[in-house]
Amino acid sequence: MPLVHIDLIEGRSHEQLAQMCKDVTAAIVKNTGAPAEHVHIVLNEMSKDHYSVAGVLKADE
Repeated sequence: MPLVHIDLIEGRSHEQLAQMCKDVTAAIVKNTGAPAEHVHIVLNEMSKDHYSVAGVLKADE
């Protein structure tokens, strides 16, 4: 059972997230041979207040 965790900053639409999950699932199926129904994806959306690059919160950019 492939289990994929994707961390990303919030702000994408439902449609964008759904398409990303379809594309990631297709890539896993293509490259591992696992059946699509065995591919699990966990999306972790972070607020811009909870993510920093080089000491600067994304909310402050």
